[in-house]
Amino acid sequence: MAALKRRGLSVAPFKVGPDFIDPGHHTKITGRTSRNLDGWMLPKAYNRHCFQQAVSGADIAVVEGVMGLYDGYDGKTEAGSTAQMAKLIGLPVVLVVDAASMARSAAALVQGFENFDSELEFSGVIFNNLGSARHLQYLTDATQAAVRMPCLGGILRNSQVTIPERHLGLVTEDEHILTAERAAQLADLVENQVALDQLLHQLEAQPAWPAAEVPGSRGGQVRIGVARDKAFCFYYQDNLDLLERAGADLVWFSPVNDRHLPPDMDGLYLGGGYPEMSADTLSGNRLMRTDIKTASDRGMPIYAECGGFMYLCAALTDLEGHAFSMVGCFPFRSQMSPRLRALGYREITLSRDTIIGRAGQVIRGHEFHYSVIEADSADPITTVYKVAKRAGEQTLAGGFQINRTLGSYNHLHFGSCPAVADAFIDTCRAYRQERKQA
Repeated sequence: MAALKRRGLSVAPFKVGPDFIDPGHHTKITGRTSRNLDGWMLPKAYNRHCFQQAVSGADIAVVEGVMGLYDGYDGKTEAGSTAQMAKLIGLPVVLVVDAASMARSAAALVQGFENFDSELEFSGVIFNNLGSARHLQYLTDATQAAVRMPCLGGILRNSQVTIPERHLGLVTEDEHILTAERAAQLADLVENQVALDQLLHQLEAQPAWPAAEVPGSRGGQVRIGVARDKAFCFYYQDNLDLLERAGADLVWFSPVNDRHLPPDMDGLYLGGGYPEMSADTLSGNRLMRTDIKTASDRGMPIYAECGGFMYLCAALTDLEGHAFSMVGCFPFRSQMSPRLRALGYREITLSRDTIIGRAGQVIRGHEFHYSVIEADSADPITTVYKVAKRAGEQTLAGGFQINRTLGSYNHLHFGSCPAVADAFIDTCRAYRQERKQA
């Protein structure tokens, strides 16, 4: 993306699968908002519309895949895979192969990928993590004799262009700043080691994408505070857009840095992130915690996912056993764990009427966290979600609503059920009327 942008091209970035961190880096590099595409969470028509809308005015689209090319929801279908998305939106695939410690066997691997699905179109293969130019020549010779797709080059092993990682994946764009110098370094790497001209020449025959109509916005009807800082940074851009189109005026605030909520709020949205990394600061910001708890007690609609849900619980305990007081909307304690506790797609069926929809409504999303919650009291709390990991496979219910405050570990994509945004705005509008009449 950096190399294409430096050539003067407007690059429309995308990410396949449920991911918040990669799109942030894409956006920093390209200057255009990166969008998530997903063949399992989202309907085909929604994916196509999202793609067509986001490429409007762009010269080229780059879609980063997820996991391996054919990996997705399960081992039986292509649902949720990069391959499925490439066919759905009609784009050719550049296969990137980690060829560290590989020789002629790399050709067999590429041949397998090339022949696995005859409907896929490949632009070529790029070998990554190479030891030398001689290593690339070896791989090029092997593939020329065994596969149809051309070798577009190879990236030499280079520790200077890696992005730091931690328990939830790569460090976010807010902490690992992609400076102009770093972007130039990335662009140089691609220009020097990838046959970019050859790749672009192949893409010239691709048809132009038709412009997609964007629904008009009803923004300004209600004011919704959206938590956004280093502790809360996981949001699908589509969720925010759908809220605005349904009538929201989104107001950013920081539970880490701000002392109070913004004035005249009709609702709050707290996304996921890393509250455990800022637990001391969040706990010490008593004024913000009090504002949110008071708003919840008064019936303000508050929707929280994963890290936001942890923040709304009574306390958060880190890996060293230190407990930090949190907002206290829910009588739970969240406990960080050294191992992954949940990862995967989720299908949510609302078991009761909630602030985001009626009982029976089905919404899709994913779950990814290293913590668990424990009840802070013996009183049972009614759950509002029925959660399925796979079709027909039920797991523990994972959604809780007290007053009009709804929290869950699940990251929902509103594009899977756009009525969610409308329902939340309607709830916020009702609360606004209550406030004005009080």
